[in-house]
Amino acid sequence: MIPFSKATPSDQSLVSVPNLLCLWDFSEKQPLLSKGKYAYRLQEPTGPVPMVKGGILSNYSLDIREHEFLTIPRADCPGLNMHGKNAQVTVLAWVKRQPKSNHNAECEAIAGLWNETRKMRQYCLFLNIRLHQSADQVCGHISGVGGPTPGEKWCVDVSIGQTPVPFDAWTFVAMTYDGREIRSYCNGLFDARPGRNPYPYAEGIFDGGETGSDFTVGAVHRLGAIGNDFVGQLGGLAVFDRALSAGEIQQIHQNHPLPNPVGNGG
Repeated sequence: MIPFSKATPSDQSLVSVPNLLCLWDFSEKQPLLSKGKYAYRLQEPTGPVPMVKGGILSNYSLDIREHEFLTIPRADCPGLNMHGKNAQVTVLAWVKRQPKSNHNAECEAIAGLWNETRKMRQYCLFLNIRLHQSADQVCGHISGVGGPTPGEKWCVDVSIGQTPVPFDAWTFVAMTYDGREIRSYCNGLFDARPGRNPYPYAEGIFDGGETGSDFTVGAVHRLGAIGNDFVGQLGGLAVFDRALSAGEIQQIHQNHPLPNPVGNGG
């Protein structure tokens, strides 16, 4: 682990936000190395993920295809291991979502520490959880138990926004957890949904210990294999160990405007 990596002018405002742990802007020289408090390098276990021109935080983005993902082994990213009753987290991502071959009939994982197979769930930003008559929205998953929600087949402790995330358009998606509730944001605005966003949850974040989940981007381990793929471009990713305020998230959105914005807050 290399502490602190130099920021480019385009993302300097993000690096200055308190409690930033890692920021991936996919800039040209070392696109998979994070800036911020920790310099963590994303690994490509499924082979090189294409880097394409056009992004939000730099001139480049990752183009994640079906069955591709990125990861950092748990032992290599201790700074991303938020856990405990008082733990907080924010995950921000800039995505250009694309259709999947299964017609998007499963969840789409953006990034987090989330291993369902071994009951090592902690936190993860998702799209399209498809619970409670929802589809395509921004979803923030938190687990204080690691396994399924007691009495349920799956973990159902999740904030679910109201606004569908479109295909083929840049969208700024975010989740926060402050130890009391999970919140989903879409294009800089809190995306309220009655009974689902915010989602009250006071159980904290599960402590997976030394053998807990790896950090994964674009998929999670579930049902004995990697899946719940996200397909599309990722133009930036940031993780904080603090729940950013609605005002902070709105300001970040204003500082990094989307091309041809659509939807909530665009």
